[in-house]
Amino acid sequence: MGHVEDRWFKEVPGPDGKPQRVRTVRYGQGLRYRVRYIAPDGRERSKSFPDRAKRDAEGFLAAIETDKRRGSYVDPNAGRMPFDEFAETWLRTRRFDESARGPIKARVRKHVISYFGKRPIGTVQPSTVRDWDVVLIGKGLADSTRAVLFAHLSGIMTAAVDDGLIVKNPCSAKSVTAPVPALKRIVPWTIDAVAAVREGLPPRYRTAVDIGAGCGARRGEIFGVSPEDFDFDDGWLTICRQVKRVGARSVFGLPKNDQERRVPLPDSVSRAVRVHIDEFPPVPVTLPWEDPRRDERVTVPLLLTTTFRTACKQQVFAAVAWHRALDGAGLERTRVNGMHALRHFYASALLDAGETIKAIAEWLGHADPAFTLRVYAHLMPDSPGRARKALDALFDGPSGFHGPATAQSGA
Repeated sequence: MGHVEDRWFKEVPGPDGKPQRVRTVRYGQGLRYRVRYIAPDGRERSKSFPDRAKRDAEGFLAAIETDKRRGSYVDPNAGRMPFDEFAETWLRTRRFDESARGPIKARVRKHVISYFGKRPIGTVQPSTVRDWDVVLIGKGLADSTRAVLFAHLSGIMTAAVDDGLIVKNPCSAKSVTAPVPALKRIVPWTIDAVAAVREGLPPRYRTAVDIGAGCGARRGEIFGVSPEDFDFDDGWLTICRQVKRVGARSVFGLPKNDQERRVPLPDSVSRAVRVHIDEFPPVPVTLPWEDPRRDERVTVPLLLTTTFRTACKQQVFAAVAWHRALDGAGLERTRVNGMHALRHFYASALLDAGETIKAIAEWLGHADPAFTLRVYAHLMPDSPGRARKALDALFDGPSGFHGPATAQSGA
């Protein structure tokens, strides 16, 4: 057990043999009370308090002993580590998709580390986090950007809790409101727009529209599709890789969220892919797997390649093919009209057909069906309209029952 030491007084035997308190040589100098205790690692720790703060010292010791019994003890001195030092460690050791590591480092250093700097990490309180968010708003950052930065800061503080530097994550406090990005209302393309963009692409790239609009694949996943991924007999496409950029190099990698998925292969898409394979035979392409710095290389016969027999690069494809197709279809060259618009068309078509959100989320590769619902809820068929039709069909059925009005009339 620990104890509270009074450094201004000590007990010595009196003339009568009874202990008496006398002043020490430190009387009136420095902090009076010192709490001394043994930490879980077996080392002695101490903390000093001023004169007239004995109750505070005793309360601190009681809290320490309680935390030790509960297994939630945190060394009060651990929180002195500078925030920037710990954040850089987090950036170095945190597992990120290699294609995202560079942008994440840039964001964290520019908007998080630059603000908190060398402040001891233990002094970052909920009020500190709120002040930081106000600064981000003042810079004019979008809600979506602030939400991403808040997630990074929360991740850093959670790691500090795990490492025993702080007791609680200030980002999780009730008084802190996490930024929520405003979801833009998606207006899906019409089938005519999809067809016009497909027609405007060079023939060797047209099946990209088939796979995007007919199977819901992402852009990088479309570029990473191999004929080997199609089960033409049973009607399935396995999306098991993508082509993405890490720094200045193209690599193969797992789909987003590191999960393969199988999606239904419509007959129309199956036929279009077969025709494409006959006209443009697959080309074996060798790329690094995930990290270009590693020696691992993978060779895949790709369905879509450039005229130079290389994997498609997203920015180059947009410049030489996609933007021209948009122009021909009378669509603006905007972010909402990127290849992701094909996924929105796919989701809207399935919703209109009455498919469940859970199934659509699985086929789109969303980790959480709730996200799918938030993005596409406004595209779902009118629920009140469906309810009216269902009840009308029930009450106006073959039995001749014509609903509540008939019942009320006594017929």
